[in-house]
Amino acid sequence: MAIANLQETLLMYTMRRNALNLEITELQSRKNLAVMDQADVQSLLSSEKHSVRDYFKNLYRNDEELQALYKDYTEIPDFEDEIDKIVAIYQDQLDELTAWETAVDSQITTDSAELDEINAYMDSHKQMLQTNIQDDFKFGLDQ
Repeated sequence: MAIANLQETLLMYTMRRNALNLEITELQSRKNLAVMDQADVQSLLSSEKHSVRDYFKNLYRNDEELQALYKDYTEIPDFEDEIDKIVAIYQDQLDELTAWETAVDSQITTDSAELDEINAYMDSHKQMLQTNIQDDFKFGLDQ
């Protein structure tokens, strides 16, 4: 009877371990998606900033009044404002993606801890099962 209970418990742990392994795999895929999305947003941000820089460089090169007033195109008052607008637009997206990645990381950590606990329980139950089987076969032989 004890052996059957141990086997049943072991099967339950095996099912939960398999479910956790699947969930961790799915979470890692989601994390990869979050990282790729962050890279895409960073690329778009960089591209937008580059476009603004090119615009102000050309504006500065083609305007002698601006060259007389400022040493560099970055000193043009609207330049920093445009860069700040672009960063603000993409920063919200980056913050959301970072929060998503952090939540996924947290769930992976939680699932991994539960998986480690289940593996420890399984090892313990396997040892009990092995000991009980050995004791059952030795029953009466030691007398």
